[in-house]
Amino acid sequence: MTELQIGLIALGGTAVVGVFAYNKWQEYRHRKLAEAVFQPHHDDVLLGDAPKPARKVEAAVRHEPEIRVDEPVAPVERIEPMFVDAPQATEPEPEPQSEPRYPAVDPAPAPSPEIDSPFAADQEPEPLPVVEEEQPLQSVPVPAELLDPRLEFVVAMDMVEAVSASQILHSQREYLQRLSKPVHWLGFNERTREWERLPPDSNLPVRRLRVGLQLVNRLGPVSEGDFTLFTNAMQALADELMAVADMPDIRVLDQAAEIDRFCAAVDLEIGINLVSRASAFSGTKIRALAEAAGMVLGIDGLFTRYDDEGRPQFSLQNYETAQFTPDTVRTLSTHGLTFLLDVPRVDHGERVFMQMTELAKRFAETLQGALVDDNRQPLSDSQLEHIRREFIGKPQATMASFGLSAGSAQALRLFS
Repeated sequence: MTELQIGLIALGGTAVVGVFAYNKWQEYRHRKLAEAVFQPHHDDVLLGDAPKPARKVEAAVRHEPEIRVDEPVAPVERIEPMFVDAPQATEPEPEPQSEPRYPAVDPAPAPSPEIDSPFAADQEPEPLPVVEEEQPLQSVPVPAELLDPRLEFVVAMDMVEAVSASQILHSQREYLQRLSKPVHWLGFNERTREWERLPPDSNLPVRRLRVGLQLVNRLGPVSEGDFTLFTNAMQALADELMAVADMPDIRVLDQAAEIDRFCAAVDLEIGINLVSRASAFSGTKIRALAEAAGMVLGIDGLFTRYDDEGRPQFSLQNYETAQFTPDTVRTLSTHGLTFLLDVPRVDHGERVFMQMTELAKRFAETLQGALVDDNRQPLSDSQLEHIRREFIGKPQATMASFGLSAGSAQALRLFS
């Protein structure tokens, strides 16, 4: 016989002895309980003054069995131990009334309405107030139409308390006026939950501020001196507002030089000249033709045509040095006119160029003039088509590949 078999036999014997001992102990315990129940001189819990329980839990009433002399007392049934799978013990089936029952305590009943409990059925807890979760301010990005990190060096400031926009704009004006590049101010309107430009007379209360130094315009890239002056002014403004000036970590001068090279490749202005063949053009006729075509005379001395959104499409200027003004156009006469189209600042440039050439031809027919280039050589339809494809279509396609559409808000800032 192996050691494993011997061990199993010993373990089985131990288990049998344990069960036998447990049964004997249970029999002894229930015998004592039965003797206590059937004693003739015990106190009745229904008549005597039983002590009140400390907690407000109803105790089960113990029923005394009726003892008759002529009837033998039924022996106490021994309860065998058993193993159950579920953690909750099931209630035993009710026994006949003729058999004695051992006193037992029922499970604690559910709290009744009379119990002073905060979780009573008639005292439901009040629901917590629903608080509308406000959209985080950081989730509202700055539109690229207002500030573009590719074109501007953007400084971010967030204040604890709102500050009037007029106070912010006037804080570092003395220093920022020395810059040769534009500075764009944006504030977050907490009422409309939108970013908006801050005009000089704005009184908008601002807690979130974005300030952008334009890196390039038609005068060239930003200089190192301008950049240093701007960052110093922003740091001083942050100290005054008790805010932190968050500045991007970029090589500003290199980025500005790269943008400037891109601008030089697409910054074109197309002009079509209309010269007289004999007599000079009358100012009154020029004004009548221009206004009939929807062009407006501005303070810059140009007749300009705008699209439905108010963006300039092309303009008409005097070929000679004198400018058009409301006072002088009546008596002015000239031997030439020039139609101008600013390629990077006009949306759908090819279509607008065709409209401009058609209008120039009508002017030439009415005023008895001829369309010529800058060398005063006649322009044919094939030459005009070549200009449309090579000097308008291709540059604007290059801008689109860079993610900068011609005539967009970014283009208008960059080519200014």
